[in-house]
This record gives sequence, structure tokens and C-alpha cells, in this order.
Amino acid sequence: KWGFMAGPAGPKKYILCNCEEGDPGAYNDKGILESDPHTLLEGVTIAGYATGASNGFVFIRHGHDGPIDRTEHAIEQAYEAGLLGEKILGSDFSFDIEVSLTGESYVAGEETALMDSIEGKRAMPRFKPPFPAQYGVYGKPTTVNNAETFASAPTIMRKGGDWFRELGVENSGGTKLFSVSGHVAKPGNFEVNLGLP
Repeated sequence: KWGFMAGPAGPKKYILCNCEEGDPGAYNDKGILESDPHTLLEGVTIAGYATGASNGFVFIRHGHDGPIDRTEHAIEQAYEAGLLGEKILGSDFSFDIEVSLTGESYVAGEETALMDSIEGKRAMPRFKPPFPAQYGVYGKPTTVNNAETFASAPTIMRKGGDWFRELGVENSGGTKLFSVSGHVAKPGNFEVNLGLP
């Protein structure tokens, strides 16, 4: 997805991190935001740099107060440390991130519905084409990924794509988070290496 927006920085391009998590019994995004929102923000910023984007939004379901508070605090800390805002770490790259809240309906997590939410409209899916990378938020190029993708990006940058790909199986590289809930002995989120027997 990032490749569709790669190229020179535009006056406005957007990165959207979808943490809406409307699936029943799924708490992957909540777990990431509560345990390590800084890594997620780093991944969103990396995507911004790679695509020439100017702004990022982290969408969190309304009422998930713990993840909202942790993410907003992490964003404040990133600005204070010079990791967000104008001329990050003295470079020519500027990037802003903010939290945006979604409604409590399943459809609010669909990528184009998130865009309508930013524009102050009712969160409803748009017809495609045009695709978000061509015509997204306010008609500008937009990339949407989930929290797990962005949270994985910093480690992949450090260790390389080959390292990540080798963790999985053929045609399905990397690891995957699974939420286990209900009447089970050990509920919670588990990161699974799909390449293991």
C-alpha cells in the first residue's frame, strides 16, 4: 500500500492507522495501544516518511479510554522529544499525528468510512474506485493500515524484510496476533509465528 503513495512529498498526504477494532472478542489493537503506543507511532511516522505524507491519524473506538489516554500521552511525549512536528530531529521531514475517535458501529472501521469521519461526515463506506491512495481524505492521497502493521514496521526496519519473512511460512511471512477470549483457560493476545509446527 505504501508504494502507491511513494514519491515526492505533497502539500497534503495522509496516513491512517485503523485501531477501530469492531470485531467481537478481538483486542489486538487495544493490547498494542495499551502496552506500547510509542512503537505504533514510530511505525505511522515511518509510513509518513516513506510516502511523503504530512499528517497521521490514529483511529480508536470511542469508549476505549485506556488506549485513547495512552496514545494521546505518547503523542504528547513524541512532540516534546522532537519526534513529531516540524523538522523532526532537525531534518526536512515534518509530520503530525492526532487521535481520532470512531463511532461504535462495525462499519466505522472500514477504511473509507474512517475518511468520512475525518471530514466530519457520517462514517459510511465509499464506492471504489477511486481508491484511497488516489483520492482519500479531502481528495488527497491516503494510506490506511491496521495497528499491527504499523507496530511491526520499526522492527522490520531494524532487522530487515528477509528476517520478518523467514518467521512465517511460504507466501505468509511474519507473525500474527490472535485474541483468545471466552470460556478458555488462558485468555489474552498471543503473537504466533505461523512457521512453527
